[in-house]
Amino acid sequence: MRKQQHSENSVAPAFYSVAATARMLGASEMTVYRAIQDGEFPALRIRGRIVVPAKALEAMTEAAVAGHRTIDVAEWTLAAAEEVADGRG
Repeated sequence: MRKQQHSENSVAPAFYSVAATARMLGASEMTVYRAIQDGEFPALRIRGRIVVPAKALEAMTEAAVAGHRTIDVAEWTLAAAEEVADGRG
């Protein structure tokens, strides 16, 4: 059995690919792409590349855990966008 080696300099990624995000969520890539396209999932588009901010995934997870409830990602994304627009986020 191989032991995993952890580098002291390893840093968690700031962004994840759609494929990595889908794997983490146990969803298909197409589901994540569609949610992003519909404005229901936070992401950044850099020319043709789409990436998901790790902070967004962390914030959604924290909201679900802290509230002891299921988070609807589309509603969470809309609320977060409204906070930013209102200067609260």
